[in-house]
Amino acid sequence: MAGPRKYIAVAGNIGAGKSTLVDFLRYRFDLTPFHEPNEDNPFLTDFYGDMRRWSFHSQIFFLTHKFRLHQQLTDHPGTVVQDRTIYEDAEVFAKNLHRTRLMSDDEYGIYRTLYDGVVQTLRPPDLMIYLRATVRTVRRRIKLRGRPEEQDLPLAYIKRLHGLYEEWFDAYDRSPTLVIEVDRLDYIQNMVDRIEIIRTIERYL
Repeated sequence: MAGPRKYIAVAGNIGAGKSTLVDFLRYRFDLTPFHEPNEDNPFLTDFYGDMRRWSFHSQIFFLTHKFRLHQQLTDHPGTVVQDRTIYEDAEVFAKNLHRTRLMSDDEYGIYRTLYDGVVQTLRPPDLMIYLRATVRTVRRRIKLRGRPEEQDLPLAYIKRLHGLYEEWFDAYDRSPTLVIEVDRLDYIQNMVDRIEIIRTIERYL
């Protein structure tokens, strides 16, 4: 099958504004959105109850689901935009679980072997948009959007994710990138900022 005209990915920490930007791009450029499959994960409730026991199961679910999602967006005939990528699942969230010893070395080794094999088969994005936000901004946005499961996230956890995102993005070389400094640019309320982002993205479309 022919691939999509363009494949745009939006990456960023919890609360950075990925879903908001995806919706904005969807309506502004008539793109087809592909969202994170959180609601479908049958291990998520168990994971929050006992992270050490269920982290491997939960991450394998996300990996396989994201692989299927990636295949669907690759086969899509139109231009697509994805809210959080398979790369972030592995390089940020799974790596964090391993570093904090909530995923064992053996489990993480199996996970990485599977991930590395899967990624070799995937078409990379035509543009990776990274929403860079300070920990303070992320915490404020998490509070504002009011998702119950996010309200008690420890500051240390958010800081670790922030560090892993920066580490991953510094080494990312699979596609052209666009960094949006979330603390500086308000593409929802500020028309000037919105025009700047639209013009930048239009160059890739």
